[in-house]
Amino acid sequence: MALIKEIDYGTPAPKTDKTVCLTIDGFAVTVPDGTSIMRAAMETGIKVPKLCATDMLEPFGSCRLCLVEIDGRAGTPASCTTPVAEGMAVSTQSARLKRLRRNVMELYISDHPLDCLTCAANGDCELQDMAGAVGLREVRYGFEGANHLKAAKDESNPYFTFDASKCIVCSRCVRACEEVQGTFALTIQGRGFGSTVSAGMDEPFLDSECVSCGACVQACPTATLMEKSVIEIGQPEHSVVTTCAYCGVGCSFKAEMRGNEVVRMVPYKDGKANHGHSCVKGRFAWGYTTHRDRILKPMIRERITDPWREVTWDEAIGRVASEFRRIQEKYGRGSIGGITSSRCTNEEVYVMQKLVRAGFGNNNVDTCARVCHSPTGYGLSKTFGTSAGTQDFDSVEEADVILVIGANPTDAHPVFASRMKKRLREGAKLIVVDPRRIDLVRTPHVKAMHHLPLRPGTNVAILNALAHVVVTEGLVDEAFVRERCDWETFQDWARFVAQPENSPEAVSAVSGVPADDIRDAARLYGTGGNAAFYYGPGATEHSQGTTTVMAMANLAMATGNIGRRGVGVNPLRGQNNVQGSCDMGSFPHELSGYRHISDDTTRAMFEAFWGVLLDPEPGLRIPNMFDAAVDGTFKGLYVQGEDIVQSDPDTHHVTKGLVAMECVVVQDLFLNETANYAHVFLPGSTFLEKDGTFTNAERRINRVRKVMPSRSGMTDWEITLAVAKAMGVPMNYSHPSEIMDEIARLTPTFAGVSYEKLEVLGSVQWPCNDKAPEGTPLMHVNGFVRGKGNFIITEYVPTDERTGPRFPLLLTTGRILSQYNVGAQTRRTENVVWHDEDVLEIHPHDAELRGVRDGDWVKLQSRAGDTSLRAKITERVAPGVVYTTFHHPNTQANVITTDFSDWATNCPEYKVTAVQITLSNGPTAWQERYRELSEQSRRIERPVTITAAE
Repeated sequence: MALIKEIDYGTPAPKTDKTVCLTIDGFAVTVPDGTSIMRAAMETGIKVPKLCATDMLEPFGSCRLCLVEIDGRAGTPASCTTPVAEGMAVSTQSARLKRLRRNVMELYISDHPLDCLTCAANGDCELQDMAGAVGLREVRYGFEGANHLKAAKDESNPYFTFDASKCIVCSRCVRACEEVQGTFALTIQGRGFGSTVSAGMDEPFLDSECVSCGACVQACPTATLMEKSVIEIGQPEHSVVTTCAYCGVGCSFKAEMRGNEVVRMVPYKDGKANHGHSCVKGRFAWGYTTHRDRILKPMIRERITDPWREVTWDEAIGRVASEFRRIQEKYGRGSIGGITSSRCTNEEVYVMQKLVRAGFGNNNVDTCARVCHSPTGYGLSKTFGTSAGTQDFDSVEEADVILVIGANPTDAHPVFASRMKKRLREGAKLIVVDPRRIDLVRTPHVKAMHHLPLRPGTNVAILNALAHVVVTEGLVDEAFVRERCDWETFQDWARFVAQPENSPEAVSAVSGVPADDIRDAARLYGTGGNAAFYYGPGATEHSQGTTTVMAMANLAMATGNIGRRGVGVNPLRGQNNVQGSCDMGSFPHELSGYRHISDDTTRAMFEAFWGVLLDPEPGLRIPNMFDAAVDGTFKGLYVQGEDIVQSDPDTHHVTKGLVAMECVVVQDLFLNETANYAHVFLPGSTFLEKDGTFTNAERRINRVRKVMPSRSGMTDWEITLAVAKAMGVPMNYSHPSEIMDEIARLTPTFAGVSYEKLEVLGSVQWPCNDKAPEGTPLMHVNGFVRGKGNFIITEYVPTDERTGPRFPLLLTTGRILSQYNVGAQTRRTENVVWHDEDVLEIHPHDAELRGVRDGDWVKLQSRAGDTSLRAKITERVAPGVVYTTFHHPNTQANVITTDFSDWATNCPEYKVTAVQITLSNGPTAWQERYRELSEQSRRIERPVTITAAE
C-alpha cells in the first residue's frame, strides 16, 4: 500500500459544457470555458509551480510563482487567475520565467527557517517542493536583518499547532476558513512585511472563533499549520479511503497510517458527500479507537451487582446462546429481542435483524431510529411513497429559499452546513423555524431573512399556517399538483388548511410567532424560486413528529418544490448510519427495503433464501420492550452498539425494564451506561477496524474500509455470526461483501449495489437497480414512487405535555458541535476542551425570577425525574424555554424527558418537557447514587497470571 496522492489542479473546475481550444507548451488542449491556464496545464500533465493556489479555493494570484507567457500579450500573467481563451498559445517554461520564479522563491526562503531535516512537514511541504521545482540552489539575500524566524508558536489548539515563523502569508488558510468552512475566524493582520495570519482579534486559536474543522491545516502549504499527531508520529506511509462514523453527512476520509497507527484523517476530495471538507469530529476526534477505556475482552457476570469477569470469546458466546434459549423455553418465543445500531455498518445491522427473525423466531427488533427519525420514514412513505430524503447534498447549491426546521446544521451536520452557508452567501434566502436562536439565524456573512421562534411542540401549527397562506393567497402550483398529485386529496387538504383556525393570526396565539412573520415566511417559500426543507430531530421528536413530516411534504407538493435540483424535503440524519439501519429492516414490522413483514410474497422470498419460517406478526418496538419487561414477559435483550440508558427517554423506566430482565447483552466499545445493567459484554470494533458500508442522509452508500486489525479480535458482524451459529442458525459469510450481495438479492432498492460497483463509482445513492444502475441522486423526478403524490390532513393536536404552576417552563434538547450523541466516543478525545459538561441555557428573565446567576448549579425537574447541572444565561432561548444537550452521562438529561411519543411511530417527545428550575447545591441524590452504581458496575476481575519465576 502507498499514500493516496490526489492531484491538485490549482483552481476549481468551472461548471459549463462550453469548451475552448488552446495550446500549452505546444500541446493542443481542449477544456471547459472559464478554466484557468493553471488547471488546463495540470489536466494536460504540465505542472506549473504554485504556492497560493489550490483547487479547493478560488484563484488568488498572490505568490507570483505560477507566471506564464502568452503569445501576443505583454508581461507574465499569473496562470491561476488568467482564464483560457480560444486559440491562446501559452508557454509555461522560458528563461525569463525560470529567473522570475527563482527570484520569488529566494525571497520566500530568505525569511523561512532552514530546518527541513527536522521539520514535521519534511517530505510533505509544498514550499520545499517548489524550491526544487524552480531549481533554487542558493539564497543571495542571506538571513540577516528583519525576519520572522523567532515568531511565537501557538500550541493552544489540542489538535494542531500554528508556527508563525514558517508562514509565507499565502492566505490559503484565511481563504479556506472563508470559502470552504464559512466561519471567517482567520484574517491577515498588518500590511507589507508586517502581514501575519491572525485568529480572531489576535487571539490564540483555541480562544478564537475557529471551529477546528481542519480546512486551514489542509490548505497550508508549509509546516505553519500542522497536526500534532504528525509532529509526534511522523509522516504517514500509506493510506486507505474510508467513511466517517459520526453524523449522517457521511464524509469520506483518507486514513493516513504508519503501520497500524493512524497518523491523521484527511478529508478525501473525491468524497461525494463532503468534497474534501471535514469537521472537528471526523478530522481529529478518532483517538477513542485506542483509548484506555476500550474493552477488548468479552466479559460476563451472574448479577448486575457482581464485578465483571473476563472470559474467552467461546465462553461469552456460549453464555449468550444458552441464556437466550433458557429464557425462551421458560417464557416463550417472544420473550427476547434485539436492538440494532445506527453506528454499525449496513452489513452488521442486516445480520443482526436476521439473527432476531431467523434465530430468535420473532420480530422483536428495533433501532435507534425509533427515537429520532422514525417519523421521517412513515411520513414520507405515506406522502411520497419512499422512506427517505429526496435530494443529494449538492442540490443545496441550486436552492433559492432554504427552510430549516428543527435542525441545527452548524453543530450537528457541520460539513453540510458549510455548503449551505456558501449558498446563502451567494444570495439564497433563509427561513429558520426553531425555538432557539441557532447560529444560522445570524452568523458571519449569513443572516436568516425570517426566524420563527415557535413555542416547542407547535411545529404542525406553524406549517399549517404557512400552508394556509400558500392556499389562500393563490401560491399553489396548480399545474404541478394536477399532473403529479392526487387531486382529490389535495382539495381536501386545501379546504382544511384554509380554515380560520389554521390562519397565521390564530396560530400566532398558539405558537408565539407574530402572524406577519408567518405570512412573510410563507410568501417567501411560495414565491422565492427553488425552495427546500431541511429538518432534524427538532421536527420529528414530538408527539406529532409524523404529522410534521407530512405537513412539510404537503407544502413541497403544493408549491411544486419536489423532483428537481434545489428543492425537496430533506432529513438531516443524526448518526452515521441511521438511514442504513432503517433500510436494512431494523423495524419490527419491516424487512429490508421497507416491506411489511405481513406481506406473504416478501416474507416467502426471505424464507426461501434463509431456510426458515418467519413470524408474520410485527414484533415489539423499543418502548414496548421495556413495558413488557416491567410486566414480566420480556426477559432477554441483545443491544448492538446503542446506549439506550443515556439516549432513550424516561431513563427511570428504561432502567426499571433492564433490571427486570434476566439476560442483557451489550455489544459496544466501552462500558457504557446500559452496560451497568448487562450480564454479558461483547467488545465491539470501531469503523477503523472493519469493512462494510454506511448509508448517509442523502441515501448515499459509502464504503467503510478496514485500516487496522480489530483490537478485540472480532468485528461486529463476526460476533453476530458467532451468536447465530451458537443458536443453531448458521450464517456462512467470509466477508461483508457477501452480506451485501445477499442484501442486493433480497432488497429491490439495493439490487444493483455491490462492492465492485462501489470501488468503481466511489459511492451510489439508492435506489440502485436496473432502472438506475448508477444510483438515484434525486427522487420523484418524473413521478412519485407511490404514483400520485398524496396530501394528508395534518390537524394540529397539542401535546399532552403541558406547562402549569408546578412545571412552568418548557425544556428542549439538542447537540453541540464538538460532541456526538451520548458522547461515548467524543468524550474520550480532546474535544472535551470545548464541552466538558452539559449546561442548561436559560433566558435572563427566567433566571432573574429564580435568583439564578450564570454558572450556578440548578435543579431541573419534570414529572418524570430530576437532575442538576450548571446554568448558562443567554438570550438564545426565549422566555419560558430552557435548553440542554445530552452528551454527558453525569447529567442524564433523559431522566427528565417523559414517555409521551409520536402517535404513529412511538418516537419520543424529547423536544417538549414541562420543567421547573430551582437553585441547587450540586448533583442530586439520584445522580450520586447513579455514579456509585456506575463505578460498581465497572469493576472487572481479571485473571491473575503467575509466571514461572513467581
